[in-house]
Amino acid sequence: MEPEAVEDYRFVGARRRLIELIRAQGIEDLEILQLFDRVPRHLFVPEGVAHRAYEDSAVPIGFGQTASQPSLQAYYIKLLQPSPDDRILEIGTGSGYLTALLALMGDRVYSVERIRELSVRARRTLDRMGYKNVALMVGDGSIGWRRFAPYQIITVAAASPQVPSALVDQLDEGGRMLIPVGRRQVQDLLLVRRVNGRIEEQSVRDGCTFVPLLGRYGWNEGGETAT
Repeated sequence: MEPEAVEDYRFVGARRRLIELIRAQGIEDLEILQLFDRVPRHLFVPEGVAHRAYEDSAVPIGFGQTASQPSLQAYYIKLLQPSPDDRILEIGTGSGYLTALLALMGDRVYSVERIRELSVRARRTLDRMGYKNVALMVGDGSIGWRRFAPYQIITVAAASPQVPSALVDQLDEGGRMLIPVGRRQVQDLLLVRRVNGRIEEQSVRDGCTFVPLLGRYGWNEGGETAT
């Protein structure tokens, strides 16, 4: 069943302008652009910043976290190329907005969030909109969600000092993972593939800045590598 369309005509013009900004960033795939028209971002961010929902920028969602820049999320989708049969692991549910975009493209999305309040808020919004193919868990995203592995796609919305081995282990043959890797201040966005049993890594964008991936295979609270 198609998720419920929740329209608010105050935001129609702003959403269309955002789509044109995303197109200007080189995302010309019509299916991807339509996703950003179908999913109302203002419902996924706190009411106090809803007026900023259609800016092409990161928006604060509380607890020191942000909803990522929409054009960057479109770039993630362009590189990962989800298909209707794909099982997707998302690390960092955050607002749940990217979760919703991925759910419209893949078979099922399994999303892990460290901060319980964000997971609960995302669940409430996704349920309100009628998404039935999303499972959420509160936990250490650097460990992944082994129960439903392997995944054809893994997307990580937080920066790690290295590619977590636990996530690599959950990547299916032919699968793709996007993850920012580097120092806490700046990272490279890596596209990781499993090809004929081998792991291949490719830097697809440098100079990125993401919130840190805290956990067993990421950073610890003190700013040091956890492993």
